[in-house]
Amino acid sequence: MKTLRILAIDPGTATTGYGVVDKIGVNPKMVDYGTIETSPKKAIADRLLDIYNELNEIIDRYSPDVLVMERLFFAKNQTTAIAVGKACGVMQFAAAQRNLEVIEYTPMEVKQAVVGYGGAEKKQIQYMIQRILNLKEMPKPDDAADALALAVCHAHAEKLRGL
Repeated sequence: MKTLRILAIDPGTATTGYGVVDKIGVNPKMVDYGTIETSPKKAIADRLLDIYNELNEIIDRYSPDVLVMERLFFAKNQTTAIAVGKACGVMQFAAAQRNLEVIEYTPMEVKQAVVGYGGAEKKQIQYMIQRILNLKEMPKPDDAADALALAVCHAHAEKLRGL
């Protein structure tokens, strides 16, 4: 039975969540999760370099088959949107250097795949991630939990896509 290793990223400049999930057959299994954090005292270019370097370490450590990210759409804060967009570009660049396919999902697609309802609340998603991945406790912080939700979304979507 083939194993698909999914590296999922919840992008940010201050905190980037990541989750590594193996899909063996139909069941996703949590491998690891955590965050990449950067100092707000650093220039944005230095923060992006930190994200790039840490993401490369994670890719080296876990050898994923695919990188899954949240598709960004912001309306409220343009400054935040631009900074997060830059971080996404760096992450996609790191993936491209390793010939990793990058797949993006919207928050609504993640909610639909994990909870079955596109308007689900964050607590509902976290509860389902804990159950689906058979975790003793809810994953924290939220950025890492969101990344695990992205990985589970891809594991479920892969079934639908016939992969």
